[in-house]
Amino acid sequence: MGDYILLSERRKNEILGFLPCDSELNKLANYFQNFSDFTRLKIISCLSLCDMCVGDISSLLGINQTTVSHQLKILKDQGLVSYRRDGKILLYSLQEKSVNDVMMYAVEYL
Repeated sequence: MGDYILLSERRKNEILGFLPCDSELNKLANYFQNFSDFTRLKIISCLSLCDMCVGDISSLLGINQTTVSHQLKILKDQGLVSYRRDGKILLYSLQEKSVNDVMMYAVEYL
């Protein structure tokens, strides 16, 4: 790999033992990608307040329903959002309160 100037071989191995594996890093990168998309951030913000259907999110944010549905699918696939059926309507909610906590933690430092 190369010569290390300051790290001993023992310390190098300790550090490498703590680094996440590539599959974990990939999951982490995908998770945080959700917070880099303007539309997804708006949707997450709405869902942190109450459960909503696509039509309500669309009307509230002024975004067409197709875009909202697409973004919700991405959030659902990443495990950030879940839904439940209420008759013919799907109500979306944040999967975990921690999703909003991550976002609010970042807002505190802006």
